[in-house]
Amino acid sequence: MNTQTNDAVVRVEELTRTYATGGQSVTALAAVNATFWRGTFTAVMGPSGSGKSTLLQAAAGLDRPTSGHVWIGDEELSQLSETKLTKLRRTRIGFIFQAFNLIGALTVEENILLPLRLSGIRPDRAWIAEVIDRVGLGDRLGHRPAALSGGQQQRVAIARALATRPEVIFCDEPTGALDTQTAADVLTLLRSVVDDQGQTVVMVTHDPVAASYADRVVVLADGRIRQDMAQPGAERIAEQLAALGRRSHVAQGA
Repeated sequence: MNTQTNDAVVRVEELTRTYATGGQSVTALAAVNATFWRGTFTAVMGPSGSGKSTLLQAAAGLDRPTSGHVWIGDEELSQLSETKLTKLRRTRIGFIFQAFNLIGALTVEENILLPLRLSGIRPDRAWIAEVIDRVGLGDRLGHRPAALSGGQQQRVAIARALATRPEVIFCDEPTGALDTQTAADVLTLLRSVVDDQGQTVVMVTHDPVAASYADRVVVLADGRIRQDMAQPGAERIAEQLAALGRRSHVAQGA
């Protein structure tokens, strides 16, 4: 049971992103409108090149859109200087990526505390202890990433993302490099921060089983939202993706 309220944590309005490639303009996002609410878990899916990661990066303030607007709470990102945008990302947004992005020279504990150190924020030791307990790494705090398994490294990345108590956690294929059981553990952990802490998770994934942990599934194709479904289950998600693929093949063959 999630703790959704009427609070919009992330909102994108008429979000458009175009790139110049080989002298041509390619549209990655075409006037996308979406809202992500507090205490919800949304999976973003779609074929390769559909705009999933571009949407995530623009919504997280990592990429400036060509046009349109992004709000984190009541902050409109285009109105912020690069310095203020960096501060907002460090304090209000968490990131979890498939590649983990851990610092090899730092210990597990140092990696987890890094966002707080960069922001000059004193750690809430009780919260950090709870996060470490949640990810099950209490006996690995002095280890460096190279001494950890892939699943353990991903759990460090999740703990790092949770350390600042961000309003929203963006995940880009967070289980893509993990085995089935470890992926299930990571997804259960993400589900729990939504249910127990009322945080917001937005996750790009290609996997219908991973998407089945979410409350809502948003499917993109050709830079536009084609489906926006309350949790339909893994089987229906797979059917919708297959149908999109068939329509794409027909359009290309026409």
